[in-house]
Amino acid sequence: MPHTLDADAVRMWCGLALDALGRARADIDAINVYPVADGDTGTNLYLTVESAAQAVDAAFNGHAASAAASRPTLADVVRAMAHGALIGARGNSGTILAQLLRGMADVLADGAAAGDPPAGDCAGAGDCDAPAGAADAAGRAPAAGAADADGLRRALRRAADLAYLAVAHPVEGTVLTVAVAAAEGAERAAGDVAAVARAAYEGARTALRATPGQLDVLARAGVVDAGGYGLVTVLGGLAEALSGESPAALAPARPRPATPAPVASDGQGPGACPADGAPDGGPAFEVIYLLEADDTAVTALRERLDALGDSLVVVGGDGLWNVHVHVDDAGAAVEAGIQAGRPYRVRITHFGAAAGKAGAGAPDRPGPAAVLPDQPGAQNPTGGPRAERATRAVVAVVPGDGLAALCAEAGATAVATRPGEPPASGELVDAVRRTAAREVVLLPNDTELHHTAAAAAAQARAEGVRAAVIPTRSAVQGIAALAVHEPGRSFDEDVVAMTSAAGATRYAELAVAERQSWTMAGVCQAGDVLGMIDGDVALIGSELAATAEAVLDRMLASGGEMVTLVLGAGLPDEVAEQLERHVREGHFAVDTVVYQGGQPTAPLIIGIE
Repeated sequence: MPHTLDADAVRMWCGLALDALGRARADIDAINVYPVADGDTGTNLYLTVESAAQAVDAAFNGHAASAAASRPTLADVVRAMAHGALIGARGNSGTILAQLLRGMADVLADGAAAGDPPAGDCAGAGDCDAPAGAADAAGRAPAAGAADADGLRRALRRAADLAYLAVAHPVEGTVLTVAVAAAEGAERAAGDVAAVARAAYEGARTALRATPGQLDVLARAGVVDAGGYGLVTVLGGLAEALSGESPAALAPARPRPATPAPVASDGQGPGACPADGAPDGGPAFEVIYLLEADDTAVTALRERLDALGDSLVVVGGDGLWNVHVHVDDAGAAVEAGIQAGRPYRVRITHFGAAAGKAGAGAPDRPGPAAVLPDQPGAQNPTGGPRAERATRAVVAVVPGDGLAALCAEAGATAVATRPGEPPASGELVDAVRRTAAREVVLLPNDTELHHTAAAAAAQARAEGVRAAVIPTRSAVQGIAALAVHEPGRSFDEDVVAMTSAAGATRYAELAVAERQSWTMAGVCQAGDVLGMIDGDVALIGSELAATAEAVLDRMLASGGEMVTLVLGAGLPDEVAEQLERHVREGHFAVDTVVYQGGQPTAPLIIGIE
C-alpha cells in the first residue's frame, strides 16, 4: 500500500535500508576497490545507517515518553536521522551517505515546518512551479506533516549537491555519480511521492551499472562502485517504504569474481588506487573524527587536510562535523583538528594489513585500528604496544538477568537486551573490547540480530581480533553452544563444535498475544497464549502450562534427549515442576534442566537437544 512521506515512512525507510544493507554487507565489502581496497564499505554503510535508525527510534521513543505522549513530526525525524548518520558515519562512503541524508533533511524538515522550499534550493525542471501543499499528479494532497513529490525531488537534488561540496576532489563513477542520477531520475518523474522514489531508485541503479565505464579501477576489477551499490540499496528501502512494493533487484555485486584488480604502474589517475600502505606509496592511515568547530575554522581545516593526504570528506554543519581523510601522518591530521576546534571519537586505521590480505586472495579487511584515549580500547595511534590479550572469549546477547548470570558463569561476556531496544553493533563491539581477547565468538541468540552481530564481527576484525558469528536464533541455542565451548581447541574447531550444538537444538517460545491477529495456527485473540516453534506460531492456547505441554509433545514427537526450560520473569516455579513431571511421565529417557532466565517478554523459552 502506498505511503506518504511522513515520520512513520522515514522510520520504515531506515529499517528497510538497514535490513537490506545487512543482507548485502558482505557482497559490498567484497567489491570495495576504490578509493582504497580495504574491504569495509558495506560494513561502514551498515554502521552509518544503523546509527541513523537508532536516532529515529529515539525520536519516536522520546515523544512517546513525554507528558503529552505526542508523535514526532517529519521534521523531527529527518533531523534525527541526519544527526544519527553524522555522528555514526564510518569510512569514506558512510561519511558521504551522512551528507546525503543531511541534504535531504535540510529540504524535508524545512518544507514540513514552513511549507515552502528553502531559498536557493529550486533545482531541476519544475522544482518550484507548484505551491507547497499542492496535490500530486493523482490529485492527492500531501497529509499534514508529510512531504509531497516535489519535496522529495528537491531533497534528492539538495543531497547530491551537498555531497559534491563535501568531497575535496569529486571523482565520477562513484557514489557521487549515483546520487546525481537518483536526483535526475526523480526530477524527470511524474506522479506521487512513491513514483518519484521509484524513479530515483531506477536512475541510481542505471548509473551504478555504468560506473565501471567511468572508473578504470572498477573496470579492471570487473565490479561496480561499492559505495554506489550501497546508496542504491538505501534508495531501494525508500522506494519500498513509500510504495509498499519491493523494487527491482540489483544485479550481482561482483559480475566477474575471478578477474583480478591490477594496479596501474604509473600511480596516476583514479585507476591507481591500490590498498593504502602498498608499495606505490598511497597514504597509510585512515583518520576519522567528530569535530566541534565553526564554519570559518572548518574552511581552513579542509585546506590543511587536503595538503596532507587524499580522500578528504568533511560533512556536517551547525558546529558539528565529521572529518574523514587518508594520510601518511595521522598525528598531523589529528593536530589539524585540534587547531580547528575540539576533535573527539578519533579513529585511526592502518591499511597495510589489508593490502597483504588482498594480495593473497583473502577477503579484504582493514588493518588494526587505533582508538584514541577518549574511547574504550585505547592504544597508540601508530599501532604501539597494548595490554596482553586473553586467548579466546564468547560474547552472548541475552534477554534477561538470569541468562546473563548463566552466561557469566560459563565464562561468556553477556550483553543484556531491553524490551523493544535491541543492542546496536557498537554495544557488541564494546563487549568484544572488554574481553581483551585475541579471538571472539559472538552468539546473537536472535534472528533479528544476525546482521548486527556480523557488523560487530567485521569491526572487531578491523581492530585485529579474530571473530566469528554463530547464527544462534534463541537463547537456548546459545546455551547449547556455550556448553561445548572449549578454549583449548583451535579456533576453527571450537566454532564448528559450537555451531553444531546450536544447530542441533530446536527452540520454542511462549508469548501472550497483545491483540487479535492472524497467525500460522489461525486467529488469536488478545490474551491468548501463543506457542511458537522455530519462530512460527504453531499452537494457540488459553493457559500457559497446558500450551507449553502441547508444545513439548509436538517437539519431542520427532525425538530429543534433553529439554531446557528457561523461565521468564514472574513465572511460578510450579509451572516448571508441572512441565518437568510431564516430560518425565510422557517421554522416556528425556532429561530436563531448568534455568531462571528472568526475561521480561517471553514467559517461557524451550530448547530440545
